[in-house]
Amino acid sequence: MRRLAVIGVLLVLAVGASGPSYAVERLPVGTDVDYQLGGDLEAPAHVGIVVRDRTSEPQAGRYNVCYVNGFQTQPDARGFWRRHWWLVLKRDGRPVVDEAWGEWLLDVRTARKRTALARIVGRWTAGCADDGFAAVELDNLDSFTRSGRLVTRAHGLAFARLLVARAHREGLAVGQKNLAGYDGTRIGFDFAVSESCAQYDECDAYVDDFGDQVLMVEYRLRDFREACRQHGDDVAVVLRDLDLSPDGVHRWC
Repeated sequence: MRRLAVIGVLLVLAVGASGPSYAVERLPVGTDVDYQLGGDLEAPAHVGIVVRDRTSEPQAGRYNVCYVNGFQTQPDARGFWRRHWWLVLKRDGRPVVDEAWGEWLLDVRTARKRTALARIVGRWTAGCADDGFAAVELDNLDSFTRSGRLVTRAHGLAFARLLVARAHREGLAVGQKNLAGYDGTRIGFDFAVSESCAQYDECDAYVDDFGDQVLMVEYRLRDFREACRQHGDDVAVVLRDLDLSPDGVHRWC
């Protein structure tokens, strides 16, 4: 069982020409993480980091990360996005879908749309801060790869910069989700959340860019064991079931 080695506030400062522009709390190291997007559960004492959906409450006494789908729609939010239809990416009038999850892609191709979308997502991240979360995980940075070449990498990164800046203004650390091999620290990401990085041989890429500021979530036992073998001494690794159900699989290195 790993023990919490760092407790309390550690500040990371982004310094520009006019001095520090934000201060956030870093991920604690030497502790475990629980990934609870499928439902809330009181985490065991050795777990110092808890990731929950933005509609959930943070768990007292832990470092809490708020999950926000920043680049695609949640399947149960289609009514909301139909009211903002001009911001949904479409081909021939039909929304472009991430087939794996049934999520519509957001249209980040113009500065006007990126600004409008950043206001919406920014309200969500502000809500995370108001609720007491220390950080936000922005899902689907790699959404452009599923757009059929309608959205470019440059479009996606330009939008990510807006989301990161807004979250920092709210005092939240910001986690990069997906797009292994891209060093998100260049646009302000503070840590990374990797799903199945051992399965796809991507763990080293995240660690190279973010060091010990990486959370690893695996869904197959053999991949979990490999992630633990390679990185379990340095970063938090958890084995979960695909449904992320509260009573599902929970194992740690």
